[in-house]
Amino acid sequence: MPNLPTHTTELGKELYTFPSIDNVDAVLTPSAIDFLLELNDHFESERQQLLKERAERQLEFDQNILPDFLPETENVRTGDWMITPVPKDLRDRRVEITGPVERKMIINALNSGAKTFMADFEDSNTPNWENIIQGQINLMDAIRGTISHEAGGKKYQLNENPATLIVRARGWHMSEKHFLVNGKPMSGSLFDFGLYFFHNAQELIQKGTGVYLYLPKTESYKEARLWNKVFDFAENYLNVPQGTIRATVLI
Repeated sequence: MPNLPTHTTELGKELYTFPSIDNVDAVLTPSAIDFLLELNDHFESERQQLLKERAERQLEFDQNILPDFLPETENVRTGDWMITPVPKDLRDRRVEITGPVERKMIINALNSGAKTFMADFEDSNTPNWENIIQGQINLMDAIRGTISHEAGGKKYQLNENPATLIVRARGWHMSEKHFLVNGKPMSGSLFDFGLYFFHNAQELIQKGTGVYLYLPKTESYKEARLWNKVFDFAENYLNVPQGTIRATVLI
């Protein structure tokens, strides 16, 4: 990535920095940045601790100490519990496709006839700064029904009744090196989730759907629990109903 002009601002005790590119101000608005900084303040230290625990478990695996069921989670395995009912537009996932958050790809995927489309900020997306920022813009436009793309003399736009949208943020182990808080890269997970949720939660609720996420590469119940803490915090921050966020977890 070529050297780009850098935006640096001090907010309270925190200094945040990111490259200035076209349309970045549409995504990194002052209020969205406030939310990102709150997520970083509340959850980054726990994320770092969980990544250390990953490394410790790997050392055990290298010594042929195999994983087993944990005593502290026995009540989950033996208890009688159930989740909140699945939203209607997530109940049929017999045909689900995925692809990067590229503009034409999003349009074609939502128009494909599949039941759900998982827009991917992780494996299928090259995480350069332009792709990350433009991906957020593409999703904002798709949710509002205004997304379009012209190429080769053809115009692409959404049909009626597009697929249900699911978004995959990057895993806990990945960082967003272009967005620095006090000189340190922010969590890619919190960055992707934070911007998507902040800009789109209210719009999705008004459309009768919700913030549907796919969480990759979760390696322990503690990592899943951290996501739950993030969701609770985010829903309270924007004052949206509990359960607005629903997640599918890859283990």
